[in-house]
Amino acid sequence: MDSNGTPPFYQNVIVMRHGDRLDNFDPLWTTKATRPWDPPLFDAGKVRAFIAGQKLRTQLGFPIRRVFVSPFLRCVQTASEVSSALCAINDDPIKTSSVDIQIDPSKLKVSIEYGLCEMLNREAIRASVAPKDGEFSFNIAELQTLLPSGIVDQSTVPLYDKLPKWGETVLGARARYVQVIKDLADKYPSENLLLVTHGEGVGTAVSAFMKDVTVYEVEYCAFAQLRRNMASEGEKGDFEVVMNKEQTGIGYYPLNNSMEDPFDAKPNA
Repeated sequence: MDSNGTPPFYQNVIVMRHGDRLDNFDPLWTTKATRPWDPPLFDAGKVRAFIAGQKLRTQLGFPIRRVFVSPFLRCVQTASEVSSALCAINDDPIKTSSVDIQIDPSKLKVSIEYGLCEMLNREAIRASVAPKDGEFSFNIAELQTLLPSGIVDQSTVPLYDKLPKWGETVLGARARYVQVIKDLADKYPSENLLLVTHGEGVGTAVSAFMKDVTVYEVEYCAFAQLRRNMASEGEKGDFEVVMNKEQTGIGYYPLNNSMEDPFDAKPNA
């Protein structure tokens, strides 16, 4: 309660990593792929993403009404599975994928956001698979068809109308993730959001809003929950990281540890 006896209203932002990417299970995939820097999900990754969506729906204690997703294929496929689970008409704990799932698309709106993309540098994307000219291309209309029917919000104006330039620094990418989280939350202050992004984005969400910690691991489909107290119209609190037993797969430790920052960007993020 505040001084007037009004219960707090929290806005929640869930920041999730994509599911298991194919090239980490089939090393030869990149040798025959036309877009070797943009792998799809491995089958197990789709299952993991759907189950993660079920967990969000049943365990968070609040509804998610809007999803933003990186344009990379593995993230869009993850968002598709998670969204299907969030919008399922009938809960069926036996189901482990979106196949044959009936959904209510009015429950959720999904948009692709360039600002949530992978770090565009050699720390995250191996030089051997990155486009030689540094130009990454995405067919947004085609990617939208991979999402459940009726769920795409065509009216949303993205924060970024194009990708960052190839060669951005790690610190620059981390600053981008923080700014996108804040800007999307401010743009939709009355809604709880889900952001489907990459490992660096999730790690940044924790280290930026949890004081004096360093993230050293983010597993596939691990998610961080951020929340802020929306005390009154025009007044917003600072984000805090909520860690509970439902949130697994993110490893972190205090900054005063002898190791400085083991969560350096790595290829195959």
